[in-house]
Order: sequence, then C-alpha cells, then structure tokens
Amino acid sequence: MEHTKKSTFKLLFYLKKNELKKNGNAPIMARITIDGIAKTLGTKLEINPNNWDLKHGRVQGKSAKALSINQKLDNIRGRIDNIYEDILKHEGFATAQKVKLSFLGVGVMDDAILKVFNDQNEEFKKLVGKEERSQSTYNKYITVYNHLTAFIKERYHRDDMAFRELTTDFIREFDFYLRYDIQCAHNTVWIYTMPVLSLVELAIKKGLIRDNPFEDYEISMEETDRGYILKEDVEKLMMCKPPHKRYELVKDIFIFSCFTGLAYADIKKLTRNNIQSFFDGHQWIISRRKKSDIASNVRLMEIPKRIIEKYIGTTRNEFIFPVPTNVTCNNHITKLIETAEIITEQKVTFHTARHTFGTMFLTEGVPLESLSKMMGHKNISTTQIYAKITSQKISKDMDLVSPKFAGMEAAFIEMKQEDLAI
Repeated sequence: MEHTKKSTFKLLFYLKKNELKKNGNAPIMARITIDGIAKTLGTKLEINPNNWDLKHGRVQGKSAKALSINQKLDNIRGRIDNIYEDILKHEGFATAQKVKLSFLGVGVMDDAILKVFNDQNEEFKKLVGKEERSQSTYNKYITVYNHLTAFIKERYHRDDMAFRELTTDFIREFDFYLRYDIQCAHNTVWIYTMPVLSLVELAIKKGLIRDNPFEDYEISMEETDRGYILKEDVEKLMMCKPPHKRYELVKDIFIFSCFTGLAYADIKKLTRNNIQSFFDGHQWIISRRKKSDIASNVRLMEIPKRIIEKYIGTTRNEFIFPVPTNVTCNNHITKLIETAEIITEQKVTFHTARHTFGTMFLTEGVPLESLSKMMGHKNISTTQIYAKITSQKISKDMDLVSPKFAGMEAAFIEMKQEDLAI
C-alpha cells in the first residue's frame, strides 16, 4: 500500500489531565497515528489545563509563556513531520512506533549523534590509558559531549538525534547556544564546535549520511596574543645562575623548547629513539605531536644537543628528561624570569618557549613553510600568526626609531616647500 501523509499520518497534542503535577499543570502529550495505529509520547512540556485550546491542540492567548510553548510544539511537529517523510523515503513505509523511537532517539541504531560521540570518547579514553593521547584533550571531548547533550535536550526535546536529521541550522544554533547561553568566548566556541564537525565527517566516512550538512558553516580561531621572549632574553636566561639548584632542570628544558619548538607534552614523551641521524649527517628529533599526531621534525642545534647530553642517565627509563609537572615548570619559570631580569608584557609560562621558537627562527629567516613543518602545525595559517607577531615587532621597532629622524624630516619638508615656492 502506498503511503501518503494525508491519508495515514496524524499528529495530535493533548493534555494528560488525569496526572496533574503538584503545581496544577498537566503534561502535554503527543499522539502519532499512522494507518490507524497510535503511539503516544511526552513532550516534556506542561501547562495549566485552563489555558489549553482543545480544538486546536495549542495554548490559548498571547502571553510570553503561551507563545514559547506553542513555538516548541510547532518545532516538535516539524521534527516529527520530517522524521515521517524521511522514514517513508528511505524505508518505503513508516509506522507510529518507528517515528516515535526515531523522535526520542531510541533505537536509532548506530546513526545517533550522541551514541557515536560517546563511542568515540570511549575509544579515546583507552588511548589516554596507554598514554598515547592526553587526559586534557579527553576532558575537552567530555565537556563538548555534555554541552551537545544539553543543547539537543533543550532545543529539540530529545535524548539523541540521527545524523540524517541534521541541518545547516543545527551547527549554527549550537554555536549560538555556546556563545550566548553558556557564555563561551569565541576561541572556546571554535574549540567546542571542531569535534562536532569531525563527528559529521566520520558519519560520512561510515556511510551514515551522504552529504555534509555543515559545509557552509565557517569558524576560525581568532589570533590571540602569543607571548614570547626575544633572542637576547633567551641569552640572558642561559647566562643566569638559577636561585636554587632545583630550578636548573626547568631552565634547561625551557631553553631546549626555545631551540626545538617542542611543547611540554612532547618534551615529556621524548625518548632516545626520537633522536636520529638524518641524510645530512646531522641529528634530528623525529616525533609526532601528542596534541595532533602530526609529524614534527626538527634538526638538533648545538645548544639542545648539549642539554640532551647533560641529562643522559638521569632517567630510569627510555625518556630523555625527568620532566616535572607542568605546574612546577610554570612556577620555576616565573622565578627564573625574575632572576634573569627579563621584562615582558605577558606572563611567561613553559608554553612561551614554543612561541619564542616560532618568532625567533622566523625573525632569523627560516621560511614559513619550514617552520610550519618543524612545529608540526596542521595548517600553515597557524604558523602565519608568528609572521604577524614579527611584523608587529618590526612596526614597534620603527616607532622607536622614527623620532630620531624627526629633525631630518622637518628639514626635508621645508626644502620641498621652498622648491614649490620657486
């Protein structure tokens, strides 16, 4: 039998008056009827029974509450209509039970967004256990999962949704939700939407959906000020005697990062196997970034080479450095910067060393493409931030020099005016 919406499909909203809440409100229910078979489900909405329009299955009046609930009911109707059409199109026939389960996100097989996301997080957790990925990245994915769960509940009154239900609006509304409801800063919105975009790419790979509903959505990280210290500051730090012996290790690995661009997590997992002689007869650090699993190959210069030699035999395992915790490193660096009398606009942390590598080597003439490969950046646009920083530095230097030419400029302008007078 051929199904058409008109003849077989009906959706009715009604009140469950026999189960009033303590506040006197009645739950609003939805009844889906297909081919005479009905299934009911709760909408998670409630209303005072006196305000219910029985004939139209809506809330009476124009109050903010009435408009809000009616809008939510319209939204639920739209979703159920779409699910019905979708099941009909893909499976040839629809039942009330199929539509109900799909709406609730129950038994949507393997193509439910939160289910797939949760499975991914479980896999990631195993990698954290093997120390192949970081706990902080896992925590980020859990945070995004929780935000996405809350968003789907609030916006769609659902516990989950099928990938095939996703529209362009979904990601824009999630962006809006993070920005205004959760009050996330722009770069946090960028960080939190990335896993959701990756999830959709994964669904395409798995064949759960054909097209990417989010391909029109664009967001990029805003360039934030990346703290760095100058080449002469690195020299000051190298020459300064630490106020206490325990600061020496942190001083050495900070300088090591300034000359290799390796981040804290990458230095921590650096082993002797990562140091290899290459085609050019020099030693190189051949590694993959812990954060992104992108290759990062850096030629060892004399300073980092000497630092490695200094710590041979200090660890009981294959790791090169006995790296303290990130908190300890940052505390010791603050003391070292004070001791070396380095003046900076921003607080110096261990990660400042990586940014110092980027600006220092770019200033010394390393091309952007080479720097990008050494730093293990996914996109050269990330490396370009360092180019912008060095341009700003040049501009500031010019500002300092400019007044010294003031007399010369005045004389030149005067001479030109005399020429014009002639």
